[in-house]
Amino acid sequence: MRKNPLGRTGVMVTELCLGSMTWGTQNTEAEGHAQIDRALDAGVNFIDTAEGYPVNPMRAETAGRTEEIIGTWFASRGRRDEVILATKVSGPSDNPDFIRGGEGYDGRIIARTIDASLKRLQTDYVDVYQLHWPVRGSYHFRQNWRYDPSGQDRDTVIAGMIDVLEAMRMAVEAGKIRHFALSNDTAWGTMMLAQLAEAHNLPRPVSIQNEYSLLCRAFDTDLAEVAIHEDVGLMAFSPMAAGLLSGKYAPDVTPPGSRRSLVPEMGGRVSPRVWPAIEAYREIAVRYGLSLPQMALAWTLTRPFVMSSIFGATTMEQLELALGAADLTLSPELLDEIDTAHRAHPYPY
Repeated sequence: MRKNPLGRTGVMVTELCLGSMTWGTQNTEAEGHAQIDRALDAGVNFIDTAEGYPVNPMRAETAGRTEEIIGTWFASRGRRDEVILATKVSGPSDNPDFIRGGEGYDGRIIARTIDASLKRLQTDYVDVYQLHWPVRGSYHFRQNWRYDPSGQDRDTVIAGMIDVLEAMRMAVEAGKIRHFALSNDTAWGTMMLAQLAEAHNLPRPVSIQNEYSLLCRAFDTDLAEVAIHEDVGLMAFSPMAAGLLSGKYAPDVTPPGSRRSLVPEMGGRVSPRVWPAIEAYREIAVRYGLSLPQMALAWTLTRPFVMSSIFGATTMEQLELALGAADLTLSPELLDEIDTAHRAHPYPY
């Protein structure tokens, strides 16, 4: 499987990354272990998780269970050196039924969240430690419709960034994490953190994990330029639009046990405009003799700023389908048709 650089670290990660957010709710521990076994056998060396996982829904009583499942896999298999492991610290939330009461993070809190993740993961270090979303707020998760940064105090935000970077420095020096990264951040946030890191000789962000798919292409604009010039590659999450691009859903069709059966609006992704967009991409896949989910995942791998694309699966059949995307070559003609469909159906949610 092809590999790409993890920022400027010299580490190479596979272009497909195994996502884990269903382990502990939709998937059992044994199923999570089987997915790791199969992904590594297929050449994947990259696994992504978070202290707040599993999701669907994300709850305080299940938070951390996914890390625990990965930890028992490490304990039973002894293959820690074969895995580049990424996890995340959760940002603040006004939902009291959330990990750590929704307190978010700062330099002091991060010192203990890293230790808690290491304990659950049964490992001495994490390769990539990510900020799940910014403390200052985010326009991601469909919050772009009402996002307003005008209430932020710039000096306070920057001081908080330096505080977090200092905590990352201490964790790196202690050998608890190897690299620091972002998730659900903006072009300004990414540039500011990179500049502050360089100015203060602190750990520089090596990647950014944002949503990216045929249906969600906000990264194509300013963040694409940041990713290319600053070597902060995209870890694309939800490349199949949380399953909307799997082909299994329709306005009146929701398979039992699927993500939509648990979260009907799919985190704000379900809208009247999304179905015509999905159909346009399905028709392209059919014309070229491809499955829609494989085409959707393979398309993300053609983008020059994508470092790795994170796929999740609730069945081994879904896992095999996703792994097969790495072997697909999409023709220039097909890519042109995708661009035409995007112009006709821009940002459908």
